[in-house]
Amino acid sequence: MRFPNKETVERIRREYSAGARVELVRMEDVQAPPVGTKGTVLGVDDTGSLLMRWDTGSGLNVVYGEDIVKKLATVTTICYGEKKVWDSRKEAADFFLQAIAGSEGAECERYTTIYAKLVSGLEVCSDDAED
Repeated sequence: MRFPNKETVERIRREYSAGARVELVRMEDVQAPPVGTKGTVLGVDDTGSLLMRWDTGSGLNVVYGEDIVKKLATVTTICYGEKKVWDSRKEAADFFLQAIAGSEGAECERYTTIYAKLVSGLEVCSDDAED
């Protein structure tokens, strides 16, 4: 296996910073989580490998040049003070659209505020109308 140069490792660290969410595309290891498993990047080591915490509980790293993951476009919502990170903007928008349909008054306004921020493309969407 060829190790990446320092510039490549730094690029990987910028792209996959701690907290980034990824989905497994390919990993040739008998202990690998199933394809499609999602996980959180804990960091990047000096060989360019992603240090992982898979949602299944596994800690098997993504080896640079061998394994393949795709980075998820996450979005964060804050509703009633509760923060949630969604792996899919569509999933978050669908959730809040249903919440709007099942609520009224101030609660409906709160959900509508978040939904409007989601569809406008914000990365952090809160129920605070002044954000």
